[in-house]
This record gives sequence, structure tokens and C-alpha cells, in this order.
Amino acid sequence: MFIPYLGITHLFDWDEVNFAESAREMLMTGNYLKVQINYQTFWEKPPFFIWMEAISMSIFGVNEFAARLPNALIGIITLVVLFNIGKKVFDPVFGIFWVMAYAGSFLPHFYFKSGIIDPYFNLFIFLGIYFVWKVSAFQKGGSVRKKFAMLAGVFLGLAVLTKGPVALIISGLTILIYIFVRRSIKIFSWKEVFIFSVSLFLIASSWFLVIFIIDGPFFMTEFIDYQIRLFKTKDAGHGGPFFYHFLVLLFGCFPASMYVVKAFGKKYSDTPQNKQLKSVMVICLLVVLILFSVVETKIVHYSSFCYFPITFLAAYTLHKIYRHKIFMASFFRVVVLSFGCFFAFILTALPLCMINLKAVLKWIASIAPIKDDFVLANLEANVNWSGLESMIGVFYFIVLIIFFLIAKKDLVKASIALFFGTMVTLQCVLYFIVPKVEGYIQASVIDFYQSQKGKNVYVEVYGFKSYAHLFYFDKKPGNRPESFNEEWLLRGKIDKPVYFVTKITNHDLDQIAGIKLINSKNGFSVYLRMPLSEP
Repeated sequence: MFIPYLGITHLFDWDEVNFAESAREMLMTGNYLKVQINYQTFWEKPPFFIWMEAISMSIFGVNEFAARLPNALIGIITLVVLFNIGKKVFDPVFGIFWVMAYAGSFLPHFYFKSGIIDPYFNLFIFLGIYFVWKVSAFQKGGSVRKKFAMLAGVFLGLAVLTKGPVALIISGLTILIYIFVRRSIKIFSWKEVFIFSVSLFLIASSWFLVIFIIDGPFFMTEFIDYQIRLFKTKDAGHGGPFFYHFLVLLFGCFPASMYVVKAFGKKYSDTPQNKQLKSVMVICLLVVLILFSVVETKIVHYSSFCYFPITFLAAYTLHKIYRHKIFMASFFRVVVLSFGCFFAFILTALPLCMINLKAVLKWIASIAPIKDDFVLANLEANVNWSGLESMIGVFYFIVLIIFFLIAKKDLVKASIALFFGTMVTLQCVLYFIVPKVEGYIQASVIDFYQSQKGKNVYVEVYGFKSYAHLFYFDKKPGNRPESFNEEWLLRGKIDKPVYFVTKITNHDLDQIAGIKLINSKNGFSVYLRMPLSEP
């Protein structure tokens, strides 16, 4: 499921290119201790995931496949972990349902085909919380409980090394609420707390301590300031309403999200361990959902840790149905069909709309004109749609109808068909549709960056944030004048040609002498300044 088609599209700006570029710069400079962007220290992220990408690139080359492979591999590991935990706490059937729900839902599946940090980060937090729970759930064997405490600290330490102290906030709140629910702090001994704390500190502080010794407190101050800024401000315009993540998870985790509600509202005949793990998963879901609803910056993957509890609760519901402990009303299959048809309609209509784009835009303009010239220019990209892509949506309609018909007699078999049908649909979307969508968003400008690769020029973006020019231009370290900065590139005595890439809605460069517009395509303008233009 996860390894095929990893390199079928360019890396998407920002996050995918951001981390891949940091890994590329590690290979270029040989500096594996510090994370860099544009060969300047990058304060925002610790290095663990960047190391994984750098290792992959050193084996497979600097390309999209290598950048995304670490997440494909962690996807395989994640599914094995889920099966084994489900098998141990419940039974093998539960483990299969959990794997099926995770791999057969939209965003959880897509994230293992991406090049972002979160799949590693989320698995480490999940395992850390899981082993904390194991300490409290394992009644006998002091040495075993201490081993679990150590493992909990190690995994949470790795989470900190992957994305920073937010791992401690998520896990800390979850553990504290779990202790409150259990109504006793005595579920952990002081020795276990000590072992957990020491292992967490040793792993989490290993890299930070080395950086502190080398650079002093400056890096730590910048890093902590950035983390605080994310909570207080809408980073780079990524804002949204309070209920943003609720909608993301409801639609993004389809079909698993449809099964969650039925996991509540009734006391089922569970073992104490079943009940405790379910409590932990519910607490995880609420902590992350509330925490990132409060945070000002709203980005889809901020709530991605919720994929674990949502798919767990979906598996829990399916398991109860399988054991004849839950009987779903007919209304349930109507709700699933309605949500599913929404996605199937989009998948069917999108290719047809893109083939008839001019007519569609004219119709939209008659209702509510699109005033964003950048978006309109994006849509002018020459992308070849055959119309056969709509068959993916038709296939998903058929999957949903099969689910609806079978669910009346056997909801478990119907659910299996739905989840596996969703897996197949996602594979088709990734292969046939995502590359075409990327063609509108960024393909033309990345083609320009690649066309300048190896040439003795500067390539910079102006007026917007991007990392794609660094990665696809293959920017080399060093050999920059001491006066190198944006003002010098715009008006200074440059030593070689400078290409500026900006959005077509930004006309500031037209006002600067010696800078000429040489091309505009699909929303991006390219300007050139030659050294000979100096007076």
C-alpha cells in the first residue's frame, strides 16, 4: 500500500520540501548535527526525521521517492504495531479491524505516502503513552513494569527529538487526566516514575544538550520562542475556526470516523484492560482535539495524532458488532452512504469539470466571481485529463452501494468491503489524480527551478514563502558574497544573474530598475536581473 508511487509527484511546498531540503543540506554540508534551511540554522524542528530522510537519500539519491520512503516504512511498522497491540489487549480480530480502519481511511492512509514529520512523531507519542498505560495495567512483575516505564520514556524522548516539546504537552496532559480518571497516583511507583523520567530526559536531551554545549543558550531560546509563537499566533496565515480540526477529522478519517460514536453511550462487558485502554484512547482524542482547537495556527496535520484513537474506536465498534454486542440501526448505513457519496461525487465530477474548465469557471463567475488572479492563473495550466479518471469515483460509488446492500444483513462484511474499497480508491487517486492536481498547483514553477539546476545563477523567491526553489534548483552551499541578502540581490552589485520568482499578483519588481519580467506561467512570474544592468 505505501511504497508504490512515492515519487510520482514533486514534493509539495511547504512541509514536504522543507524537511527534504534540510536532509539534502545535511548531505551537502556533512553537518548532521544542525538542521538547516538555505544553509542557515533552522530553529523550528529537531533532527530525528531529517536524519531518516538523509539516510534514505544517501541510499536512493536526492529525490521524491527517498524523501517519502521513511514514512512508507513507518507506515508498515505502524500497522504491525496496531495489530499486535489489538491482539494482546483484545484478540487478533480486533487487531485486524484496527489495521483495516487505519489503512482504509483517507488521511491516515495518505500520510504514509507523504514526506512530513507527523507519522514518526505520532507513532512515538502513541507508543510512549501505550507503555505508560502498560505500567499501570501490568499487575505483577516489578521488573516488567520497569521495562515498560523505560520504553515509555524512550519513545516519548524520540518524539521530542522528532518534533519538539509539544510531545510532552500531549503525553503529559493525557497521562495526568488518566491518573485523575483512575483516581490514584499510586498506579505508578516512585521507581517507575524515576526510570521513566531518566530515560525520557536522556533521549530527549541528548541532541539539545550537545547543541547547548556548542552554541550556548541562543539556539534553545530561538527554538522555544518559535514553539510559543505557534500557540499564540496564526503562523503564516494558517488560521481557522475553533471547530476546524473536528471537521478535518470527521471527513478526513472517513470511513473510520463514522463508527466512533457507537463506541460510547453504553457499558459493554469489557475486561479491565479493555476498559483502561479505551479510556486512554478517548483521553488522547479529547486532549489533542481541544489542544489544537485552542492553538491559533490551524493546519490539517496538527490533529493527525487523533488517527490512532479514532481508528481504535472504530475497531472497537466493529469488534462489538462482530461479537454481537452492538446492533446498528439502519440509519447508520444511510449516514455512511451519504458521507461516502460526497467523496465519490467529488472524485467523479472533478475530472469532468477540469475537462470543461472554461464552462465551469463561466458558470461559477455568474454566481460568485473568483477574484483571486493567482488561482485563476493556476487553473490555466496545461494538464491532460482523459475523463477516464472519473471511473475512480464511479468505482467508489459501487463500493458504497455494495456496503449499503450487504450492511442490512452483515455489517462486518459490509465494513470490510468499505475499508478495502477505500484502500483501492486511494491508490487510484494517488496514481491518476494527485499528479494532475499538482500540475495546477506548482508543476510549472518547479520545472523552471529544475531548468536552472547546475547553472551559475541565483534563484530566489520574492513576496511569498517557499522551499521548493532550494530543493529543485539544488542550491549549493557557500560561495556567497558577504553582502548577500535580498536588498543586495535587488539593487546591489551582483556577481551573476539573479532569477526572482513571484506570484503574478505581486508587481513590486516592476518598479525596480534593471529587473525585467521574462515569463509568466500558471500563476508565477519570473524576473531576471543581470550583472550588466549595474550603472
